[in-house]
Parts: sequence; structure tokens; C-alpha cells
Amino acid sequence: MILSLLLIFSSISKSDEKFSTWLENYKKYAINQGVSKKTVNEAFKNTKLLKRIITYDRNQPEFIEKTDVYVAKRVNKQKVIYAKKLINNNKKLLDKVEKKYKIPKNYLVALWGVETVFGKHKGKVDIISALATLSFDKRRSKYFSNELIILLKLIDRQVVNISDLKGSWAGAHGNFQFMPSSIKNYAIDYNRDGKIDLYTSLEDSFASAANYLKKIGWDKNPWGLKVKLTKEINKKHFTFDARKLSDSKKIKDWIKMGVILPDNYKINLNTKAKLVKPDGEISDVYMVFNNYEKILNWNRSLRFAITIGIFSDYLKDA
Repeated sequence: MILSLLLIFSSISKSDEKFSTWLENYKKYAINQGVSKKTVNEAFKNTKLLKRIITYDRNQPEFIEKTDVYVAKRVNKQKVIYAKKLINNNKKLLDKVEKKYKIPKNYLVALWGVETVFGKHKGKVDIISALATLSFDKRRSKYFSNELIILLKLIDRQVVNISDLKGSWAGAHGNFQFMPSSIKNYAIDYNRDGKIDLYTSLEDSFASAANYLKKIGWDKNPWGLKVKLTKEINKKHFTFDARKLSDSKKIKDWIKMGVILPDNYKINLNTKAKLVKPDGEISDVYMVFNNYEKILNWNRSLRFAITIGIFSDYLKDA
């Protein structure tokens, strides 16, 4: 027992030592990338290796839960009722944002609900430590290292304050869980108070989320729907992985191949669509359109995008 404990502590000590060495090298790298020495010293003065975050990264629910389980945990009757109430309470703001950015309010509120349960769970993790930990970890080091540099430059430019940087284990921040690159590219000071506040300001949060979707190419079509098949379709035509999307075809061509749409479903049959099976070959089939792919830009998970779509459909008439 004593020997086992000594081995565990030795392993922990070694990983902490390696992280400390990595951090010192990363500070030099950040300065070489144009970040001021003052920002580097201030940002990293309390940075720690958060080992639990590496465990979270290996066990994300988007990739291990079946779709019906994943959706049921995030969309239920009570949550839909509450979301409709929030839409009514924030109608003036949501209408203004929808008019300006052409993003329907039901999608924005669905994203808000799934990402942070309408702002109730925005995360309490130190974002700098989270990004440093995931940069140090080898699985997606390049991606998180780049996000960390972007964040340091945002701090340098006083776009964000270090004291505000609490969020998710993956380094995402605010009501809509923006990564640093999303803050840089899409965040807006919508209420013109001189700062971008994605944590407490619903004005900045909704407008930034809408600006994000608009900038990446949102259109007027729906996200998609669950469909039935009258005959077997070759598996090469389906998307099973959000990183390997299948080819698009016109809806009318999918119908010829055996896809059935509901009788009351109205959409131009020349619209391009993909077929998605989120749970592998034995799975429900979803026909998805351009906006579904834009939700994948937000979070590259087939189940996440389906959940946002389903939730938004419940909120259409709110």
C-alpha cells in the first residue's frame, strides 16, 4: 500500500514538474508572438495543471451518449416551458437582434439553454489554467495552444479582463460558451457600454451569438428533421462522423432514393441536404440542411446539432 501511494505521488510530482517546464517555455513563446510581458506575467501567476480536465476531455457526452439519451437530458417539457417564458421576458431584445442579424430567436434561446441552461451553468473553472492544461496535454495541444495565445492577445488589448475569465473545462466563456477565437471573431459590444460582456450582459451575449451564426452563413431554411426510408440506402451516402460529412444531394433526389418526408413539411425540393446517422449504422436517420452544418461549426458533434435543432423546433411559436 505504502509503495503504491509513493508511486502515485511520484507520478503526480513528475507531471507537475513537466507542466512547470512547459509553462515557462510557453511564456517565452507567447512573448515572441507579440503578447506583452506584463500580460504574460499577470495571466499565468496563478495557473495550475488541472488533471481532471484531461479526464473530461476524454469522456465528452457528445461522443459517448446515444442521441435519444443526449437529447432527453437537455430538452424536456419543463425546459421548453421555461425557455418560452424567457423568450417572452426578453422579447424586445430578441426581436431587435433577430431583425438585425436575421437569426431566429428560437435558435438563439435553444443554444443558450443547451450551452449553459440559460446562463445558470456558465462554468467556474479558471479558463487560463484550463487552456494551459489542454495545451500541455498532447491530444489537441495545437488547437488549445492557439486558443490560449488568442486569449492572451485579447487580454493585452483589454477586450477581456483576467478577473472575468471563468468558464468551462474546455476554456469556453459566457452565456453561449465562446472560445477565445469566437470572442475575437464574433463578439460584439451590442449595448455600447465600452466593453464586451458575454457573462452578464444578455444584450452582448445574444448579439454576439447571432453575429456568429450570420457570419458563418446561416440561411432561411430549417435545420433538418427525422425521416423514414422506404428502402435501404448505401451507407456511403450517410454521415456518421461530424468530421467526415457525406456529400449533399437535392431533396428530390433523396426522395427518389427512398427518403420519405412528412406530408405537411414545406421546403423547396431543390434544397441541398445530407443524411445523418448519429448513432452508427443502426440509427435513426436525419435529413439536415445548411443550418445544421453551421451549428456543427459551433460544436462539432452530430448529437449536439440535432439537440439544438429539436429544441429550436419546440420554440418556433414562442
